[in-house]
Amino acid sequence: MASNKTNRVEVPEAKAAMDRFKTEVASELGVNLKEGYNGDLTSKEAGSIGGEMVRRMIKSQEEQMK
Repeated sequence: MASNKTNRVEVPEAKAAMDRFKTEVASELGVNLKEGYNGDLTSKEAGSIGGEMVRRMIKSQEEQMK
């Protein structure tokens, strides 16, 4: 039976790029993101990182489609 894990990255290089992207966004937002476990982040902090990542990816895709 197939795994239901939805957040896996199929391409190892993509995982490294997403980690760099996440770190860059967190830094710009002033969120102290460290390598490894970040369970001390508030939901608001974690959500702000993910939300900004999505906004930037959508913006990039829209620009490519022009």
